[in-house]
Amino acid sequence: MDKEISFTEGPVFSSLVRFALPVFGALILQAAYGAVDLLVVGWFGSAASIAAVGTGSAFMQMVTFVITSLAMGSTVVIGHHVGAKDKDMAGSAVGTSMILFLIIGIVLTVVLELSADAVASLMRVPEASHDMAVGYIRICSAGIIVIIAYNVISSILRGVGDANLPLLFVAVACVVNMIGDFLLVGYFKMDASGAAYATVAAQGVSVIVSLFALKKRKLDIAFDRKKLRLDKIGIKRILSVGVPIALQETMVQISFLVLNSIVNGMGLMPSAGYGVAQKIVSFIMLLPSSLMQSVSAFSAQNIGAGLRERAKKGLKTAIACGCSLGTLFFLLGFFLGGAMSSLFTSDKEVIDQSALFLKGFSPECILTCVLFSLIGFFNGSGRSVPVMVQGMGSAFLIRIPLALIFSRLEDSSLFLIGLATPVTTVCGIVFLICCFIRYKRLKMI
Repeated sequence: MDKEISFTEGPVFSSLVRFALPVFGALILQAAYGAVDLLVVGWFGSAASIAAVGTGSAFMQMVTFVITSLAMGSTVVIGHHVGAKDKDMAGSAVGTSMILFLIIGIVLTVVLELSADAVASLMRVPEASHDMAVGYIRICSAGIIVIIAYNVISSILRGVGDANLPLLFVAVACVVNMIGDFLLVGYFKMDASGAAYATVAAQGVSVIVSLFALKKRKLDIAFDRKKLRLDKIGIKRILSVGVPIALQETMVQISFLVLNSIVNGMGLMPSAGYGVAQKIVSFIMLLPSSLMQSVSAFSAQNIGAGLRERAKKGLKTAIACGCSLGTLFFLLGFFLGGAMSSLFTSDKEVIDQSALFLKGFSPECILTCVLFSLIGFFNGSGRSVPVMVQGMGSAFLIRIPLALIFSRLEDSSLFLIGLATPVTTVCGIVFLICCFIRYKRLKMI
């Protein structure tokens, strides 16, 4: 199998699958970071520890998602140049991306370190968990540059059609994180802070391995040290695609943090149950996330090569495959939520709360495969504004109001809170389909 996949020729299905499988594998291992943290803390800690790691990792997951979304601008721009077979411009986009995200990383480190306590307060972390959550956020924030480095390197590689090296990098990090968790949390009893240190160390090792691998790996682009500069045109193109995607992801993730805050206000056990459920959800959502990244890269290369109809065929193929596999995840979430939750804790009340949320959330497993495939197509086309509008509108006009209404009902439960997400997704799908039809009539996609 070639390390770099050309999306502009050959069968659409096999091209997408060959790219999506390592992306899916990398996402599984990346999600394992937080899951292993929560798993080990659940074994060696208390409900307060679970709530702290659940809330702290949810916030850091939001930050990571925003970084990944912004880096999607690099993936799309590089993909366009690769599709057009312009190696020099592709190399320039790589150099610009590296310097741009280094600056972003420095700024984020300072901001997150100063705001950790405020974040924990805004998220209404239970009093017993507050200090642990603040410590977790601060430790992870100190390593935000290595988290950014990993995601930028991965976005560059995916832009040229290579999803295998990112899988290798995250596999190394996952092993290091697992060893670190058992050592720091289990043996040295460092609780939530030990889990945070293990996560940062794992990301650091992953970046070191990636730099060594890239020295030996010759990419199909023209890149050298002279291209490590901020090119004004390159920055504009990257940000014009990445910023709307990042804003959309920011609003979506903030809405989920608001949901976390709403659940925290329901008490310690719902908070702990929600934290466990979110770790399971992070795995369930890997399928649509891999579809989104794959469709983005596929569409970017084909549109760069002028093959618009092939890009649309890739979208339809991704939706069909995603919905078929999404049905399996739906059944797991709806019927086996308690069994999956028991892997993270032996507390029966926490397990029951987690299972309630998963039952309400489970239709999302199918619906989001459609939504994320559409998002990937729009992103790869460079039309990320509709994605931003959809994400912001859905988050603040539907998901949050629904969750607030459900939480204030007399017989409120985590089942209703979970149900707010699939209802929101249906609205997002309808909006993006309308945008797709309009753009198609205007011959803009």
